[in-house]
Amino acid sequence: MDSREEKRLNTALQISNFKVALNGFERLVERTAAQKRDERAGLFVQKEDMIDYEKFYAAVQELFGPEVKNHDVKCFYRKLCNNPDVPTDWCEIFGYYSSEDDSLISHMDEENLVFLVSRKQRVVISGSRRRDVIKCIVKIPQLDLLIAASQRGLITVFNNQMRMQTSINVTDTSWITGCDYLSQLKRIVATTERTIIVWDYKAQGSSQENYFVIKPMDHCLLCVCVVPLSDQLCRDDILLGDDGGFVNKFTVHSDDFGLKQAKTKKKLQNQVLDSKDFQSVKRKLHNDWVMKIRYISTLNCFGSCSLDSVHSLVLESLKRLEDNSPVREFSMPRGANTFCYCIKANVIVTGGDDKVLRLWHPNINTKPVGKLVGHMFSITEIVTNEKDQLVISLSSAKVFRVWDIQTLSLLQVFHDSQGGPGDMQIYSMIYDSNHGMLIAGSTVIDMYPLTKMIQDTKQVPHTHEREINVMVYNKSFHQVLTICSESIIKVWELETGLHIYQILDPHGFNVELTSAAIDESGLIFATGAYNGTVKIWDFGSGQEVKVLPEGKDWKEDEHWIKRLFFLKAQEKHQYLLLALERSGKVKMMQGKEDNICLTVIWELPDVVPVLQDGNHLVRLRTSTKDRSIPFPDVALIVEKTFSQHVNNPVVGIEVNCIDLLQVEGYNMIVAGTLNGVIILWNFVTSTVKELYRPEDCFTVNPDLDPKRFRINDILFLFRTTECARRTSQDSVCSSSQCDSSKGPQSSKGSKQSIHDGEGKGEQTDVTVGEQQPGDKTHVGGTSAAETQPPVLVTAHEDGHLRLWSIEGKLLKDMLPFTKHSAISLTSLYIDSCTRILLTSNVEGHVILCSVGSFLNPPHDEKKFKQLLAWRAHSLEILQAIYVEDKQVVLTASVDGSVRVWHALNGHYCGYFGQRRPFDMSQTSDFILPCDVNEYPIEIKEESKFTENKQKYEYPLVFDRQRWTKMSSMSLLFKRAPAKPFKVEHDFKFFKSLFSPKIRKHPIEGFMAENREAGVVFGSLPIYRVPSPTSLRFLPLIGSEVLKEPDSVPGKKKGSHVQYEKGQRRRSLKKNFVPQINLASFFFPAIPK
Repeated sequence: MDSREEKRLNTALQISNFKVALNGFERLVERTAAQKRDERAGLFVQKEDMIDYEKFYAAVQELFGPEVKNHDVKCFYRKLCNNPDVPTDWCEIFGYYSSEDDSLISHMDEENLVFLVSRKQRVVISGSRRRDVIKCIVKIPQLDLLIAASQRGLITVFNNQMRMQTSINVTDTSWITGCDYLSQLKRIVATTERTIIVWDYKAQGSSQENYFVIKPMDHCLLCVCVVPLSDQLCRDDILLGDDGGFVNKFTVHSDDFGLKQAKTKKKLQNQVLDSKDFQSVKRKLHNDWVMKIRYISTLNCFGSCSLDSVHSLVLESLKRLEDNSPVREFSMPRGANTFCYCIKANVIVTGGDDKVLRLWHPNINTKPVGKLVGHMFSITEIVTNEKDQLVISLSSAKVFRVWDIQTLSLLQVFHDSQGGPGDMQIYSMIYDSNHGMLIAGSTVIDMYPLTKMIQDTKQVPHTHEREINVMVYNKSFHQVLTICSESIIKVWELETGLHIYQILDPHGFNVELTSAAIDESGLIFATGAYNGTVKIWDFGSGQEVKVLPEGKDWKEDEHWIKRLFFLKAQEKHQYLLLALERSGKVKMMQGKEDNICLTVIWELPDVVPVLQDGNHLVRLRTSTKDRSIPFPDVALIVEKTFSQHVNNPVVGIEVNCIDLLQVEGYNMIVAGTLNGVIILWNFVTSTVKELYRPEDCFTVNPDLDPKRFRINDILFLFRTTECARRTSQDSVCSSSQCDSSKGPQSSKGSKQSIHDGEGKGEQTDVTVGEQQPGDKTHVGGTSAAETQPPVLVTAHEDGHLRLWSIEGKLLKDMLPFTKHSAISLTSLYIDSCTRILLTSNVEGHVILCSVGSFLNPPHDEKKFKQLLAWRAHSLEILQAIYVEDKQVVLTASVDGSVRVWHALNGHYCGYFGQRRPFDMSQTSDFILPCDVNEYPIEIKEESKFTENKQKYEYPLVFDRQRWTKMSSMSLLFKRAPAKPFKVEHDFKFFKSLFSPKIRKHPIEGFMAENREAGVVFGSLPIYRVPSPTSLRFLPLIGSEVLKEPDSVPGKKKGSHVQYEKGQRRRSLKKNFVPQINLASFFFPAIPK
């Protein structure tokens, strides 16, 4: 009874302690969730009070003991961070879940995994024998090919789509142990237990079954590796490891295979070559089997590992194979089955039967620099992901473990559970860096993609659930603000893509936001809605500061805010906003410190009816009562009463877009209307001018689109003195660099600025660095005399990009080059120094142009150049922003996503809302989102050294003098004239055509014996040839000549003979040309 009572008391005590621990755990979860909510709301949390994962894990261990697993607690903490309001259960920290959904959320949070196991792809090799396994897999990065060799002799070559390109069945009694690619000979080498196979995989037809067999070998070959020798042509070195502990080096030449194959005419299944005929060297480096051999080009040495506990790993140069000098040896218990080298970390990772991964410095062989423990079975393969600094290890139980090589932490564990007991072994594994894929070979080929590759290429990017209405960029804090049609404001970090905070229903329930703007300081931003309300917010905290409430008598959609601009306020704690309504009205709002409401203090009069009446220039009456606002009070001075036009509702005449320019010497507002009219308000000269009006813009044509004249966006292009001076200095630096270089370099794949290399005489930007944005509303010490006048750029519905002077002169009309032309343009964006112009269209294309040198008078059209165009979305792009310091482009589309692109080449970086951080570094990996399948179009200019070259043949020129002098001699080269001689005018005309000889550099001549014969022929030796006795009858060139029979020598006399003589003369008359004296052609007169 005592023991039972003691047991019962112990159980009750454990239950009581566990309940206390549960209460403490609930309080810990509540504090952590509350902190995460504050972080999402943008509230500041003290660093010492912040509960990170380390503190959370330590608190859980203190409550429940060391039995809790790190992986389970990490999954629970990640779940709590992603959604603080999600229901949780204490069972989850012990690996138990109340439902399958919770298990999937915590354990199968696939977006946070390195490899997405659920997207595994499997390739079954056709033609392989029963119970055959993939013994070796080799990737050829330069050709993007994959070689797989099975144990029973099937060698297969796959293309980049993992489709079989060619294959061969090696009929050998021995099993294949390894394979590799001969980079110089362009052939595949494979090793069996006793032979070396060399196969020309590019051979066509029956010859592809031909391969060379090199034998015999002294020992059983276990592994093979090719030494990449870039300096040696038509020669490759092969490293072999055998069961005797020897490392062999075989040297093969192209003459050993190509010539003998070319001489062989009959079909042979294989050709046997004697191994003694090849140059080879070997040395015993191990006391057991050589399991793996690799050549490390970075270290300029080879490495071989063995099951030998003393000589487990040898790392030496190839020269050590030819002598008996000591070598670098690494010892480890039970030897090493495999090894790999990480270039960035400069460590060698080994693994073997002791189940421990060891990290070695290449020059320190006494002790490893680190150990990775976790495998329960022997380690069979190790590969590295250099880009992400990952090490992937594989055990004999088909368990994969992914490690971070920098932090030595375990990132992922997954197991290939498919297959029976006989399919447990995976014999080969590689990492394909071209496609971000882990490839393993057993009885089949399994491919595990990187999670980020699936996110980038398979998952549809989505930043908001609904279409994007507004996107603005905060230059001061490098953050992006996005607003969707569901009226959700989200703020993102540009460098990482992390979501900072969001605001739900900022203007009230079911009130759609239509515009936004950020002030120059980046501390506040403003939003406008479809009902005309405007609010000012604190950017850091998301708190409301000022508001313009909705009027009582306002009609629906009448005061729809389309554009918002922050103006420079003269007084402190004062806000000035310029707003464009959907009706075309432009008004100014003011917010004072002592008033929470915004008030409308200024409105621009409607000038469209006056201009419609035929007045192209209207004077303004100005008054500056309130000097705190940047624009004076204006009124139109109308000399005569204009007629009231009845506007057609189909043709819109309202203002659709505006832009303003406020620098010293200029105070202007430009507007573009729905019917294509450009209106310029100049408050310095107190005028309103109609710069451009399309023909028939006020008439309706039922056959044409009424929106064809619409201007979708308009911008001022103006370069301040500071930007002009900096651009000029950069241009001088760039010119000096260009002069010292040998030729122009392509910007693709480089990290240089996109402004580089715009051509001679253009302003370039070598290093962007920390630039102060040149705001167009800045009033500084700029001089109008030093700066160039502003230029207008308009984006039209017809797809054209037009540039205008402020006088209304068309400077440039360009149709951007994309896959489909004449696509409606939607937005414009210019950088701070007015060098890069960005535009987008309704088909999802982004067009990047260079305007740096074009702004300098006389505005040469050739200096306005399109640099790049790419498709960023499958639907319309609403806004495109160019971030100078990061060299990236942000695009917002109606598909609900905001994406980031490299501005240098149009490569995809990611989208806001993805789990993994952005990778802003310029990489060679080219990926596209799943809804885009078009490659970027890079507009490359011709080199200045080749632009003056003659690129076409000069046209043929008609020589009339030759035509008049041409005689029947031109027909002598016709083969067999069937008719008597007749001048053919067409033939005669074409013989009179010639190609003019234009020489840039005259031929240097010298005095010759015959000056009239020319430089070349005049210097040739002269020979006298005696003239023939008679040139009466010269046979026609190219025709058959009737020979006179020997029986008619002219001695016989009689009627018959005289008849033949007359017949022969008629025949000669018919076939010869008696008018031509051919003697002068063949024997010219020789001056005496």
